[in-house]
Amino acid sequence: MNNLPEPVRVVQLPDGTYAYADHLPATFQPSAGPQVVHQHIHQAPPDRTVQRIALGSGIGAGAVAAGVYFGPLLVGALTAIAANLALLAFLAVVLAWGVHTVVKSIGGPDGRAAAKTLAKTRKSLRRR
Repeated sequence: MNNLPEPVRVVQLPDGTYAYADHLPATFQPSAGPQVVHQHIHQAPPDRTVQRIALGSGIGAGAVAAGVYFGPLLVGALTAIAANLALLAFLAVVLAWGVHTVVKSIGGPDGRAAAKTLAKTRKSLRRR
């Protein structure tokens, strides 16, 4: 019933090369002890879990490649947009403070009254 041939052993020769056990040179003397295998562990490859899940769910390789390419690009674009909005908000605050200061100092009694009214409005809005 088991018609498979017996597997051929592979041995390491003293010079470091490998050969099949049934084709050994005449000068080879097998060692009595177990062979020591030296395995070099390197840094693991980057995690590709999302790509594996995407490919496993039937999404094509083009979609995975687009995700790999456009994912970081999207993060960079959103970061740039957020930085621009933060800069614009800062400029709006500085300009509003400048206008408030100029109106208060130059406007005389009317300017001071306008600044007071504005301050009261702000306070009432904060309480809500």
